Amino acid sequence: MFEQDTNRTTSEEPSMRSMFQQVGLWGRPMALFVGGFSVLNLVGQWRYPGFDANLWWIDLRFVPPETGRFFLFLASSFLLVFSIRPKLRLWRKWITFGFVLLLYLVCIWNVVVFYVLLAQGKIRAGVPVPFSLLVSMGFEVIGIAIVAGRGEVSRAKERRIFLFVPTLCIVLFPLAQMFFFGMTDYRRPADVVVVFGARVYSDGRLSLALSDRVRTGCELYKEGLAKYLVLSGGPGDGAVHETEAMRRFAIEQGVPQEAILLDAGGVNTKATVDNTVEMVAGIGKQRVLVVSHFYHLPRIKMTYQRAGLDVYTVPAEQTRILAGMPRYLLREIVAIWVYYLRSLVP
Repeated sequence: MFEQDTNRTTSEEPSMRSMFQQVGLWGRPMALFVGGFSVLNLVGQWRYPGFDANLWWIDLRFVPPETGRFFLFLASSFLLVFSIRPKLRLWRKWITFGFVLLLYLVCIWNVVVFYVLLAQGKIRAGVPVPFSLLVSMGFEVIGIAIVAGRGEVSRAKERRIFLFVPTLCIVLFPLAQMFFFGMTDYRRPADVVVVFGARVYSDGRLSLALSDRVRTGCELYKEGLAKYLVLSGGPGDGAVHETEAMRRFAIEQGVPQEAILLDAGGVNTKATVDNTVEMVAGIGKQRVLVVSHFYHLPRIKMTYQRAGLDVYTVPAEQTRILAGMPRYLLREIVAIWVYYLRSLVP
């Protein structure tokens, strides 16, 4: 009987190792995406202040900024080398694994902080699961890839996975930001609420998207969270400008006219950010709450960061799901990467 158990255990060990190696096939391309994205952020930050977007996936603000950047640079460099040259010498294998373990532990700490803030009522999460939890799972896969090795796999299959996984990450990363970050309500006392515009029909009526945004901004004002309401937009479908239609609606919602400021040049996200940064600085204000739809907020946050202003985001309370939501999500995936990379283009 003992001999039978021994044989069974021995036969199970190769299959278990093979299973880990199959999981680990995804680890190298994941390491390529994470390492490449991190290094690009760090190099971009050196050239363009405000470029660094590593905070989107890991929060190292509990250590001095330079220490955090140096740690990320070393960790990302080892991840990149592993993704390109997976046959590791023993010392490089365990150093790489050590960095992955540290990154994993930081992500778990970020998860704990998220739930503490949630329990304290400092944030309201539309999705009660932090993005850091998904990132930590990704590091588990990378760790398995480092320890288990490549195993027996055809080069054709390995190439397919190596192309597929980073492409999938390029699509899912901004999509995850929309749902995890965008749906989280960071409302708190501020100086100004900025509402981003949307369509106004030719008869002056606000579209459903715009009425939801303005109504949410008005609620923030009426809660006493800010003294001013900034309404930003461009031309409407007809003679009525978006900001004028927004102003009328805000007054109907109970916001006094003297508390409303208009940005009539907000024809796109960057224009609204540039205009409102100047406007806020002009009235000597610092803390800003921004209102738009959840899918729009990651790009807004990033653009304000590039302009040197840290803002808190509040997703518009939706009357119902917009009919064009799938199209808006797909468009926003492209827009986020365009806005992210545009600083690198002369």
